[in-house]
Amino acid sequence: MPTATERLPCIGVVLAGGQSTRMGRDKALLDWHGRPLLERQLEALRASGVDELRVSGDRPGYRGVADAQPGLGPLGGLASIAGSLVGDADLLVIPVDMPLLGAALLRRLRTEQPQARGLRCAGHVLPMRLRLDAASRALLAALLQEREPRQRSLRALQQAVGCAEITLAPDEAAQLADCNTEASWNEVSR
Repeated sequence: MPTATERLPCIGVVLAGGQSTRMGRDKALLDWHGRPLLERQLEALRASGVDELRVSGDRPGYRGVADAQPGLGPLGGLASIAGSLVGDADLLVIPVDMPLLGAALLRRLRTEQPQARGLRCAGHVLPMRLRLDAASRALLAALLQEREPRQRSLRALQQAVGCAEITLAPDEAAQLADCNTEASWNEVSR
């Protein structure tokens, strides 16, 4: 465990393992200004100052981490990423389908309230920062055993860790538009 003056490594995570059923095609590979959306998200994390990058999902071209237990949604993907890592870290987690996320907002999530076990933007589940340690690993494992889907969610994880929030300026809030459907993608990608 790091001392008060040491900083945990921050690992950027893109959740890109979903089925994209509402979109009807793979969201991670949507064209964003000439390159796959997944690459745009990795670049945003890199620009925010993370120490390492990880991709959740079976993405061989991106050294993705396939879900150990398929069909458990974002929580399952996050648990698989946690299982692939050794030691404690802060995870800066973003979805693949928020193409307007900027490095400055992600940097705020990475650096503000450094003692918080979890940090998210007010009113939103993602993006978020999560302290990955023995306690959060045990919590992830326990939540994955829940039968009720609402209890196997990122929201349930955030509630259990006592996730703190940051308030967003209007320009920051606009960055949280997610593209789950063709219509929302067309609106954002104009």
